[in-house]
Amino acid sequence: MALWDYIAAQISAASGEVFEIKTQQGVSGGCINSAYRLQDAHGRSYFVKLNHAEGLSMFEAEAEGLNELSRAQAIRLPAPLCSGVAGEQAYLVLDDLALGGTGSMAAFGRQLAQLHQHTRQSFGWWRSNTIGATPQMNTEDNDWLHFWREQRLGFQLQLAATNGAGRPLLDKGERLLTGFAVLFDGYQPQASLLHGDLWSGNYAFSQTGEAVIFDPAVYYGDREADIAMTELFGGFSADFYAAYEEIWPLDAGYSVRKTFYNLYHILNHFNMFGGGYGAQAEGMIERLLLEL
Repeated sequence: MALWDYIAAQISAASGEVFEIKTQQGVSGGCINSAYRLQDAHGRSYFVKLNHAEGLSMFEAEAEGLNELSRAQAIRLPAPLCSGVAGEQAYLVLDDLALGGTGSMAAFGRQLAQLHQHTRQSFGWWRSNTIGATPQMNTEDNDWLHFWREQRLGFQLQLAATNGAGRPLLDKGERLLTGFAVLFDGYQPQASLLHGDLWSGNYAFSQTGEAVIFDPAVYYGDREADIAMTELFGGFSADFYAAYEEIWPLDAGYSVRKTFYNLYHILNHFNMFGGGYGAQAEGMIERLLLEL
């Protein structure tokens, strides 16, 4: 059976309604997966991601992450319908939400604060997932600093070593791993439910004005890690941050720790793409070492 016929049959089985593809449209924007919008003659549509068959576990983790976020009932998300392998392709089928509208960034900020108020005792999550194309370990840990040292910063530095990072970056990274605990003096993070990869490309407004988040890398951790990511590439307004802090003010030390948290993502970009991200990561480490 052809790929799209097979996926249509799986959509029919999962939704309980016969779905026959009338139009298939490629959707741009991602660099890891290919994406398509499928529509039938009745106007029903679904969003489909494709990758190599080995990518199925990544799609399964994404679906579980969306379900975890939805249980907080804080922000709208696309609901996963089904996933699997068709020939040499892994696929994930999601609700096709009508995006492209405008909405209130202040309302979005309040909703994110509400999401972060969904907390639990331990950091991490019940399954590992990916950050971009990189494995992201989420083994549960009651010690946030140990979790971040071993499963976030330390892991990325190990990858950087295998990906050709220079000795100065690695040596400075080791110094930071040894001493970063002082950045948390007087601050005890809670294990908040995090989107995990919250940059401007992973949110949009629906045509009815609701904020929608997608493409998560879910785990439970310090909410500052999510907020820091929103600042890394821009795209979030002052109203967003002011409204967030109305619900849950940030600690004064965040102004330094945001660089610490974003170092994880810049190292990950180095490990995926190389180039100038290595120099950017080294500069961030140097600034952090001055705070120790």
